[in-house]
Amino acid sequence: MGAIAGMAEMLKALCQQSAIPPPPQCSFPQMDQLCRAFRLSEFERFILLLLLGMELEPTWASLCAQAQRDAHKDFPTFQLAIALSPAPDWSCLAPGAPLRYWKLIELGASNSLTTCPLRIDERILHYLLGVQHLDERLMGILQPIVAEPVIAPSHLQIAEQMTNVWRQFAGKRAPILQICGEDTVGKRAIAVHICHQLGLRLQSLNSRINLNDINQFHLVQRLCEREHVLANTALLLDCDFSDESSRDSLIGQMADSITCPVIISSRDHRKQMHTPILSFDIPIPSAEEQHQLWETFMGDRLNGFASQLVSYFHLSPSSIQTACLHADLNDVEASLWTACRLQARPRLDELSQRIESHVSWSDLILPDKELGILQDIASHVRQRMKVYEIWGMGSKSKRGLGISALFVGASGTGKTLAAEVLGNELGLDVYRIDLSAVVSKYIGETEKNLRRIFDSAEGGGVILLFDEADALFGKRSEVKDSHDRHANIEVSYLLQRMEAYRGLAILTTNLKSSLDQAFLRRLRFVVQFPFPDTNQRMEIWRRAFPPTTPTQDLDFQKLAKLNVAGGNIRNMALNAAFLAADANEPVQMKHILQAAKVEYMKMERPMTDSEIKALA
Repeated sequence: MGAIAGMAEMLKALCQQSAIPPPPQCSFPQMDQLCRAFRLSEFERFILLLLLGMELEPTWASLCAQAQRDAHKDFPTFQLAIALSPAPDWSCLAPGAPLRYWKLIELGASNSLTTCPLRIDERILHYLLGVQHLDERLMGILQPIVAEPVIAPSHLQIAEQMTNVWRQFAGKRAPILQICGEDTVGKRAIAVHICHQLGLRLQSLNSRINLNDINQFHLVQRLCEREHVLANTALLLDCDFSDESSRDSLIGQMADSITCPVIISSRDHRKQMHTPILSFDIPIPSAEEQHQLWETFMGDRLNGFASQLVSYFHLSPSSIQTACLHADLNDVEASLWTACRLQARPRLDELSQRIESHVSWSDLILPDKELGILQDIASHVRQRMKVYEIWGMGSKSKRGLGISALFVGASGTGKTLAAEVLGNELGLDVYRIDLSAVVSKYIGETEKNLRRIFDSAEGGGVILLFDEADALFGKRSEVKDSHDRHANIEVSYLLQRMEAYRGLAILTTNLKSSLDQAFLRRLRFVVQFPFPDTNQRMEIWRRAFPPTTPTQDLDFQKLAKLNVAGGNIRNMALNAAFLAADANEPVQMKHILQAAKVEYMKMERPMTDSEIKALA
């Protein structure tokens, strides 16, 4: 702080109209580093010292006022610095000079440049005092990434290769590193590893910020570059979850003009920019790597259960570690299974509706042939790891390994119920896709929405249920214009994703004839859900009321004469239960008759005389 004391003496001397001593030299290392990093002249160093003293010396304000012979000017100005310095340099006041270009100082409001109040930038003040603190203007824009996630062995090799690329450019502007792929967590782990190896602090730039304002863009760019100088940072442009327009804006402007080290994380390869860009594809960790990670974190407590986890869930190393932290040692398998299911939910819950139910095979009334096909579907999902990986059936080609099924039948025949049964049988979540949120009239948007769904579902082994799929996956039309051509592209894209999807994808439709034959050929299973006959309807009625529901004199043989599907039967049973509860009575035939009339009105069908007579 001797330099500050010397500055105080200079101010006092100037107030006394004495001779001005030579400018003091800063002795603390932070100032030396700052001056070297931003190539500051002696006069610029002098100005920073003057402003630093204003923050540290209590008497500085009154000395400034005395020196400028104005009680209202109790602050440093360029005019004061010029008067104090034996070698003033007017060029240091220019907007392109380091003090103003790098935002090292702040200019207050005034009609005159030389008499406006000057203040040292707060980030620079903290830096000179040995405190690293992110600039407040970058809060919400930059996010420091501190912890180093777990990294898969195959990813480690790629990370070392990328690290060696940047080592070759020490002291020079390095090329942009682009990491591409679906494993978002794995890509971030690679970026963190690279920076740790090179002694860089990784900062993630929020890709959703608005860069349309040119002034904001230049300010963010300048401050990010300044952070690189002050804190030796690298910038991660995380574009995995941003929309296309903001992502292109971010990459095209920021990455191409900023001078600090940049890593881009995106799903696809971006086009070459003015700055050299090197791209690396990041595969999802293999089944063997995942198996090894499970055993690394859990030791011998899994007893072979790791193979089953890998068969159903395709998780990143960090997700596996997180799941292991939730393990209950009293019930390791059940707790790990639940934890794995939870890993996939946050992303999917934003895109589709999770169906929660506790139905089983006994709740599904179908002919033996259709039940057998559904059980085959469950077997394929359970044994896919053994068949594809251990037995090698999936080694030659990944095409056609997805397990897909089409459920065909009229409304209420049990298509959605069957998907729920499969979910509970396999211990997997079932997500119903909202087609209104998927289908878009804008060209290319439907594929983007489908991609987000499949990408989000890939790691969690979930069952995707495209309900009423004929609305989206109808017959490919004859190409008459660009809209027809892109509608066909949407169907083709869906076929490709279903063939590669590791989980189970189920499509439901009322009309099988509305689907393209090329589409049907790529489906592994087609299950026909027939309209229930009398015996089946009687079984559905028997199981419509839980044992805890009070009933009286229900004749299921007569109820089966109602010519409706299982979904309608469940609606009538529920409505009848409410009617009985409101009357404080057990469920009786009269309540079901009343509920049936309401259901038939909803279906816009009249009840026949025989149906009314059966319930009367």
